[in-house]
Amino acid sequence: MDLIKHNSDAWDKKVDEGSRYTQRVSSETIEKSKTGKWEISVTTEKSVPRDWFPEVIDGLKILCLASGGGQQGPILAAAGADVTVTDISKKQLEQDEIVAERDGLTLRTVQGDMSDLSDFGDEYFDVVVNPVSNLFVKDVKPVWNEISRVLKNKGILIAGFTNPLLWIFDDNQERKGILDVKNSIPSSTLDYLPKDEIQDYIKSNNTIEYAHTLEDQIQGQIDAGFVISGFYEDDFGGTRILDKYIKTFIATRAIKLKNI
Repeated sequence: MDLIKHNSDAWDKKVDEGSRYTQRVSSETIEKSKTGKWEISVTTEKSVPRDWFPEVIDGLKILCLASGGGQQGPILAAAGADVTVTDISKKQLEQDEIVAERDGLTLRTVQGDMSDLSDFGDEYFDVVVNPVSNLFVKDVKPVWNEISRVLKNKGILIAGFTNPLLWIFDDNQERKGILDVKNSIPSSTLDYLPKDEIQDYIKSNNTIEYAHTLEDQIQGQIDAGFVISGFYEDDFGGTRILDKYIKTFIATRAIKLKNI
C-alpha cells in the first residue's frame, strides 16, 4: 500500500465531507490579521502564544508544513509573512488558494510529503509551522530532520502533535464514555483492527494514523538539532471523556542551533 497516496486521498475525502480541519478561515479573520490582530492554532483549541513568533513577522519566510485547509497559511500571509503551504492533499491546498484569491493574499502552495522536503533548499525558511499532522507518517524522525535542514540557523519550529496516550484506549469504547486500555505504543490504526477488517478499512478511504512515542516526538526534535524553548498542552475542548483526565495534544516551540 502507498501510504502517502492513501492518506492524500483520505484527506481529499475529508475536504468533501467538510471536516473541521478543512474549514477555510473567514474574510473577517483575514482582515483582522492584516491589521496585526492575528492568531493561529497548531493543536485543537488553544492559540499559539504570539511571543513564540519573532516580534516582526513582516517578510519572514514561513513554511506551513502539512498545513493545508485554508487556516494557518492565509492568516500568516495576511499578517505580512512570505508563506509557503505544503500538504499531501491537493484539495486541502485548494482551500488555501481559495482564501488567497478571495482576500487578495500572496502565498505559495506545494503538494508533497512532510517527510521529504526536497522541493525546498537548505536553510531557506525563518519559521516552520507544523500543526498536528505527523500522526499520518510511519516514522516521524525524517520529518524533524527535514525541518531542520530547511530552517535557517536559529530558525523557529512551532509544532503540534498528539500525546500517544490517546491511542492506548479502545476508540469506540472511549467515545461511549468507557476507558478501556487496549493498545500499545508505538502502533497504527491497522494494528487495532481484526485481520479480516483491515482491507475493508483501507477501501473505506479513511486516514491511517500512527501513534509515535513521546521520545520520538521530543527527543527526535533534539536529535535533529533543536532546543525546546516552549511547551503547552491542549485537548478536545471538553467533547471527549479523556478531557476530564489529561490533555491529549502537545505543542512545542523549538530553535534550531548548529553545533549544539
